[in-house]
Amino acid sequence: MRLPPGLSLTARLALLFAALTASLLITVGVVIGRAVERHFQELDDHELVGKLTLVANLLQGADAVLPLAERLSRLDDAFAGHDMVAMLLLDAEGRVLHAIQPGFFTPAQLAGKDLPAGSVPWTQGGHQVIGRAERITLQAGMEGHASSSDGAADMTALVALDVSHHIHFLDELRRGLWLGISLAAITAALLGWLAAHRGLAPLRRVSATARQLSAQRLDERLVEDDAPAEVRELVEAFNGMLARLEASFRRLSDFSADIAHELRTPVSNLMTQTQVALTRSRSTDEYREVLASNMEEFERIARMVADMLFLAQAEDGRLPGASEAVALADEATALIEFYDALAEAQGVRIVVEGTASVRGDRLMLRRALSNLLSNALRHTPAGGNIRIGLRHDGGEAEVRIDNDGEPIPPEQIERIFDRFHRGSADRRSHGEGAGLGLAITRSIVHAHGGRIWADSAMAAGTTRGTTTFTLRLPANLSAARHTAAPHGSTLESAP
Repeated sequence: MRLPPGLSLTARLALLFAALTASLLITVGVVIGRAVERHFQELDDHELVGKLTLVANLLQGADAVLPLAERLSRLDDAFAGHDMVAMLLLDAEGRVLHAIQPGFFTPAQLAGKDLPAGSVPWTQGGHQVIGRAERITLQAGMEGHASSSDGAADMTALVALDVSHHIHFLDELRRGLWLGISLAAITAALLGWLAAHRGLAPLRRVSATARQLSAQRLDERLVEDDAPAEVRELVEAFNGMLARLEASFRRLSDFSADIAHELRTPVSNLMTQTQVALTRSRSTDEYREVLASNMEEFERIARMVADMLFLAQAEDGRLPGASEAVALADEATALIEFYDALAEAQGVRIVVEGTASVRGDRLMLRRALSNLLSNALRHTPAGGNIRIGLRHDGGEAEVRIDNDGEPIPPEQIERIFDRFHRGSADRRSHGEGAGLGLAITRSIVHAHGGRIWADSAMAAGTTRGTTTFTLRLPANLSAARHTAAPHGSTLESAP
């Protein structure tokens, strides 16, 4: 049976419970009905056979020497009080010799028509009757009957039993069964509806919570403890989705606030400088100076927009994947040469040790290392050291960049990879970055299937600390075995 497409799940389950209950009870009812009917048939057959045996014994037994009329009279006495039993005695020619309650027999039977073997049902005078016939042979000498050639007399005894009360009982039983089945099916449907309605309550709570959701109400959660096992996984998934949505909306809101804050400064500088320049006529050199200053602000805005675009591509998974073998020692050496002048001016010594090889995008990996090295240079005081350590650890390549300087506060260490986060005001004063470098580095590392974290602590017995950034990337072991320099090789920038 095909249910209507718009039917609710609760109604479907209720109908299913009702159909299963009705099917089971109908099967049981049919089995019980047939068993009772078969039992009554056995009782009726036993009764008919018993009555026929009684008739044969009275006609053929020890009283066979008595006149036929007296033996028939004894039959009447034997059937006295058995209002539900009738008997018909026919001679060999089909003439009625004796009848007890002839109203149970049909005219054809009274006329001598033979019955088939076994028990035969019929209807007569509003009664449901079942009968059975048996041939009886008597000794010669009886009056008023035909005899066979050897002097014996043949007659047929037909016994009928009114089974109307059995039929009535079976009809009542069937009606009772059908009524019970109907009530049981209705009850099963109601109980099934209640059970399904209660069991699906978590789904209704999911719907209610979903209707209440908005950008301002993403902190709603479903209670998992009272959810049934079948729905708990859905509830957990729904709560997980809400948590992810809340985190995404929070990041989007923070990002919008941060970008507005970061763009406000260069835009304000541009407006102020332009307004000042327009207050009076100026020389060509003065205008050129204003335009050069504005160009610096435009370049800052352009870098910020490019960095934000890069982060958006990283979050969408649109950064290029691994494409070539990259020797990290070569990249670190090239960056040291690039920053050598700046390091020399600040009095900072940079050392690289070890080798490691990975597969990835060379320019992206160089950008990640450049961001970390630039960050270390900004926060390393004069006379400090920056150490770049490279090694293979199992199936991973490890990069460690240590720098001396003021340690990062514990409450800031978890947020340094967030966009536009630049720590305390003292740390912001060291550079003009927008706070996107470490966020970009993390995106590059994740795009290459790696991990990055930071540790910072005060060195024992000193007023300085050490900050360490650790990168772990899938190693390119085949290239490392053939191209790696001996472990422990070092390169230093000029102090």
